[in-house]
Amino acid sequence: MYFDRKCKITFICNGSTIYSEDYRLTDSEKYPPLSDKGVDEIEKICTFLKKRGVKNDKIYSSPATRSKQSAEMISKLFKQDYEIIEDLHPRKCGGYNGLTFPQIEEKYPDALERMINRTDIPTPDDAEAVSDFIKRVKISINDIISQNQGNRIIIVTHRDIIKAAVCSALNMPDSSLHRIYIKSGSATQISYFENWASLVYCDYIPI
Repeated sequence: MYFDRKCKITFICNGSTIYSEDYRLTDSEKYPPLSDKGVDEIEKICTFLKKRGVKNDKIYSSPATRSKQSAEMISKLFKQDYEIIEDLHPRKCGGYNGLTFPQIEEKYPDALERMINRTDIPTPDDAEAVSDFIKRVKISINDIISQNQGNRIIIVTHRDIIKAAVCSALNMPDSSLHRIYIKSGSATQISYFENWASLVYCDYIPI
């Protein structure tokens, strides 16, 4: 049926790291870990989930250290283990790894325009194309949904993966990825139905 919900997912963006403040690109799964600010952000998320009485059947996490640290804190709240989804690893950014957007713009003047508007082209050449990244995230989330029919779940992951999930859920063009703003330590919820999806709330930061 049109309004029969298949799955409700609460996406939690991992807490801040030393790279978060200046939006430095990184595809490393081991570094950086959560900063003190990041730990505080996830503590607030845990309080938010507890106050709302959010119920969930399963917790998933991206494989990066910063996501696993965040997932561990949430797992303690619900007194259940989390499962790592390897395909939710960060987008491979190739030679731009470790750079900020201003640094990329200074070194490679045409790169940002190509990255935003030519999502089918890997930028730089050794990176994962934005369109391929969004497709990978969509496949992974669809697999999770198929295994959790009727469930409410939590996925702890990175801001770009949440942005990709929003793009896919709302059938937005791939170029919209860079126009969606997701902050560290935020919550985004999407309800998935048979042939459509509903964005319940996005980028919520508990006070």
